[in-house]
Amino acid sequence: MPVGRRQQVNTMLYTLVTFVALFVIATTVAVIFYVRADNCQNEAAQLQEQKNELVSTQQWSQRGSLVGAKQTGETYIGKLLSYLDETVSMIVGGPAEQTSAEAKLDIARSKFKETLTTLQSGGYVQTTDPNGEGFVWVAKELQNNLDNIKKSEQNLRGQLGELQIRFDNSVTQSLSKEETLLAEKEKYRRIVEAIRLDYSKFETLMKQNTEEQVKSLISQLNKLQLQNSTLNQELMKKEAELKIAQDRMNKAQRQLSAVIPPPDANSPAYKPDGKILLVDDQSKIVHINLGRKDKIYRGLTFSVYDEHAAIPKDGKGKAEIEVFKVGDTISAARIIKSEIRNPIIMGDKVTNLIWDSDNVNYFVVAGDFDLNGDGIMDRQGPEKVKSLIRKWGGEVADGVSIDVDYVVLGQEPGQLTKPTFEEMSVDPLAMDKYEASVARNKRYRNVMEQAKALSVPVFNTERFLYFIGYKSLSTREDAF
Repeated sequence: MPVGRRQQVNTMLYTLVTFVALFVIATTVAVIFYVRADNCQNEAAQLQEQKNELVSTQQWSQRGSLVGAKQTGETYIGKLLSYLDETVSMIVGGPAEQTSAEAKLDIARSKFKETLTTLQSGGYVQTTDPNGEGFVWVAKELQNNLDNIKKSEQNLRGQLGELQIRFDNSVTQSLSKEETLLAEKEKYRRIVEAIRLDYSKFETLMKQNTEEQVKSLISQLNKLQLQNSTLNQELMKKEAELKIAQDRMNKAQRQLSAVIPPPDANSPAYKPDGKILLVDDQSKIVHINLGRKDKIYRGLTFSVYDEHAAIPKDGKGKAEIEVFKVGDTISAARIIKSEIRNPIIMGDKVTNLIWDSDNVNYFVVAGDFDLNGDGIMDRQGPEKVKSLIRKWGGEVADGVSIDVDYVVLGQEPGQLTKPTFEEMSVDPLAMDKYEASVARNKRYRNVMEQAKALSVPVFNTERFLYFIGYKSLSTREDAF
């Protein structure tokens, strides 16, 4: 074969080999791209399915207007979750718990239903569908109720003013009529007394004079008796009128009390003296906002009560404290008694019935006292109570008057049986003991009646110890 022909054949052979190689390569690349394209298509389908589960095409296209603006690096779902947290926080109060959106919504829904049920039970809102109304509606409903209450209050104040005027007029008329009737009653009483005196004189004369004088005097006596009967009838009539006037005045007072209840005589005892500033549970020490400038001193005890709760009528507090260190405006006190379930917290109120930073409280003490709770009356119980009152800045009065602030009553003193002659011969002091027991019992009853008449607050032994924060310390031998 010629050289030129051979070169041509070689060139064609090389071209064919190159073409075949390129074809194989192209086919391989096409197969690889096809496989990868198929994988990409599957992944795209999966991503589209996941996207459809998260958001629809329309929602995705409107994501900006539906969700709102977001910060760089923040997702739309994250933004929605933050909005949900803020909404739940506004409903339940405080930060939302770290849980699912469904759980957060359940918590908010439960809290809303609970609040709505409470308002329904109290009669503050009127609705039967807890899912049909929202907090805004509830607030509007409460605002409407509040407006109605204010209007009712204004109407009641107007009625109260009218009733007060009527009551004042009625009291004035009743008092005036009562004074007139009492004057007439006294006048008729004097007339009756004069007639009785004359009758006594006539009766004496009847026994001393002759039969004619007796007949004459009997005639005069009959006239006087008739006159006396007439005067008695007039007196009974005036007494009936007086009773009617008193009944009217009592009725007016009851009507006024129905609108304005009488003031609670015990209200001064419920006034707190100070509050807790700091609590150290480990060292059992608290600090109160009272100091040397408030005339506070070491050894003074206080009862502790919840800040937002009213002081109970029995005076029993959540804890008792005793001052051991006094500063100018702040003092430290040790915790004598406290409850684990209801510990002392900042802001709790403290009070002592005897001590007062501005005024001196006056007390009357009567009766027998079991101060340490052993069931046996202390022989010096009244004197111990009086000594404690004076020690803490109070004063002790002998009897109840308008100047007395509080009455401390123990148990009613027993009254001894009047001793016989034989008992007095055995015990020369038996009669003195009997008279002393009668006097103590009589004083106890008088103090109790006068306190009731003058509306002076009365405290028994236990209530008194609670109100001065001394119940726990009263069992010590050196407590008084």
